[in-house]
Amino acid sequence: MAAVPGAALAQTAVQRPPKQTATDEFSVSAPVSIEVNSRPLPSFDTRDRSRVRFGELEYRSGLILTSRFRGFGGLSGLRLDAKGERFIAISDKGGWFTGRIVYKGREMTGLDDVEASPILGPNGKPITARGWYDTEALALDGSLVYVALERVNQILRFDFAKGFTRAHGELIQLPLGVRKLPYNKGIEALVVVPKGLPLAGTLIAISERGLDAQGNITAFLIGRTLSLFSIRRSDNFDVSDAVLLPSGGLLLLERKFSWLGGVGIRIRRVALASIAPGAVIDGPSIFEADLGNEIDNMEGIDVHVTAEGDTVLTLVSDDNFSMIQRNLLLQFTLVE
Repeated sequence: MAAVPGAALAQTAVQRPPKQTATDEFSVSAPVSIEVNSRPLPSFDTRDRSRVRFGELEYRSGLILTSRFRGFGGLSGLRLDAKGERFIAISDKGGWFTGRIVYKGREMTGLDDVEASPILGPNGKPITARGWYDTEALALDGSLVYVALERVNQILRFDFAKGFTRAHGELIQLPLGVRKLPYNKGIEALVVVPKGLPLAGTLIAISERGLDAQGNITAFLIGRTLSLFSIRRSDNFDVSDAVLLPSGGLLLLERKFSWLGGVGIRIRRVALASIAPGAVIDGPSIFEADLGNEIDNMEGIDVHVTAEGDTVLTLVSDDNFSMIQRNLLLQFTLVE
């Protein structure tokens, strides 16, 4: 198993290399081009279509995504380039999606240049061949890409400089507590801390609902040393993803579900400097939404800064390949 190296230049993994020919090493698993259709969501609040402010977020635009490609869906992680255009996404069925978000002004209008391919394991075969599904979390560190496999409680590292989405994953060394996480409540969020910030070079891994003795959510620091910390759990919310702001704050995307209350999501802001081995961290909610808003099973979040200086959050939902759920792509401006 390999350990996590020091942080590299951020987000370069989203830059697709020149296309390779059929004689190349990775051609056996070459990506396929797919068409993704988009329907706009002109408003976020179904009860007040004129409302744009939600906590510390301002709604920009949204899309409902559909495709005839049977493998499209289950989007559980998303990472964008610095412009918020090119993206890498993972499906919880063990697949990569790459492409480009198309904009008209500040609003998203669709996806283009989308390709799908299987996630490959250490042996170069799709990870689904060994029963590895539930690819739930995604993080970038230069050309390196980390993917968490929830049910088997493992993390794979890929070097996208070696074949882009045809790169082979390798298992990394993990704290002992990761392997003991509950079935289907394992690692749900991954963040690599870049240079210049506290914990630089560390991979932060957060469980969905692996609870410690006090009922807090278990999380891990993976770097030169391996250690644990906790996130205070409240109001029955579980973690579904996380992202670092350019200023260094950590945003936690959380969700809850009950048959009586339905689906709810929120975003909490946590000071990165508060994270340390053995710490119990907490932070205020900056955004909350329920089924009166255009949400679904929101599982992915990322951030970029526009040329105008707006800090934009992009959220994506996992439709669980269900007829009654949707693949949503939403964008908000963080009003700081």
